Amino acid sequence: MERGTWMFVSNALIGLREGLEAALVVVILLAFLKKTDRTWGIPYVWAGVGTAVALSVTLGAVLTYGTRQLTFEAQELVGGIASIIAVAFVTVMVFWMKSAARGLSRELKGQLDKALDLGPLAVALVGFLGVGREGLETAIFFYATAQAAGAGNNVPLLGWLVGFAGAIALGVLIYRGALRIDLGRFFRYTGIALILVAGGILSYGIHDLQEAGLLPGLSTLAFDVSGVIDPGAWYAVLLKGTLNFTPATTVLQAIAWVLYVSTVLFFFLRPARPASAPATAPAPTVNPVATSRSLP
Repeated sequence: MERGTWMFVSNALIGLREGLEAALVVVILLAFLKKTDRTWGIPYVWAGVGTAVALSVTLGAVLTYGTRQLTFEAQELVGGIASIIAVAFVTVMVFWMKSAARGLSRELKGQLDKALDLGPLAVALVGFLGVGREGLETAIFFYATAQAAGAGNNVPLLGWLVGFAGAIALGVLIYRGALRIDLGRFFRYTGIALILVAGGILSYGIHDLQEAGLLPGLSTLAFDVSGVIDPGAWYAVLLKGTLNFTPATTVLQAIAWVLYVSTVLFFFLRPARPASAPATAPAPTVNPVATSRSLP
C-alpha cells in the first residue's frame, strides 16, 4: 500500500473524529429544539454553525496557502508553531471529550435553554461556539498535517473531506434515530489514534523549529536508519503516513515524541477514579436521662 493511501486513511480518521464531535453538537441542539417545540430557533442555530464553519475554512486556507509566500525559515517557523498549537488543542479536546461526553448533552441543552429566553442572537451564538471550538482545532490541525505532507500534496485534504462526509452522514443517521453509537468506546479508540498522530505532528513541528533556527540540535541525530529502511517498504510507508516517522530523527524529536505519547496515553487510559461516597453524618446520640425527663 502506497504512502498516499496510509496518509489518506489517517487524515480521514482525524476528519471523521473531529467532524463527528461537531455533528453531535448540532444533533443535540436541533433535537432539543424539536422536542421542546421551539423550532423557530433552528434557523439561528444553523446560522451560528454556518458562520463557525466559514471562519474555520477561512483560517485553514489562510494558514495553508497564505504562508507559501514567506521565506523558507519563516515557513518553518510558522509551521512549527502551528504544529505545537495543534497538538495542544488536540490533547485538550481528547481529555475534554473523555470527561464531558456523558454530560455534553445536558450542558448544551442548558445553554440553549437560556439562550432561547434571550433571543435569536444568543441562540446563534450557542451554535457558533459549539461548532467553532471544534472548527478552530480542526483548521490548525489540518494545516499541521498538510505541512507534514509537503507542498502540493492534496492527499490530506481529500482524507479530511472524506472524513467530514462520513461524520455528516453519521450525524444525520443519529438525528433520525437510525443509528446508535457507543460514543464512549468510539472516542476512546479514536482518542488513542489521535494521540499517536499528534505525537508525530509534535515531532515534525520540533524539526521545523530546528530548521528555522529557533531550536538547536538539527544535526544531532538520535538515529538514522535511512540506509537500512527502504522508504518504499510497506512498514516505512505505514509509519510515515500515520505517525510522520522519519528515518533520520533528531534527539530532540525523539525525546519529545516519547515523552508526549507515553505521558498522554498514561493519563488518557488511566481509569477514572470512582466518585467518593459522601460522608454520612454520625447518628445523633440520645441522652436517656434527658429523654426520660421529657416524657410525660
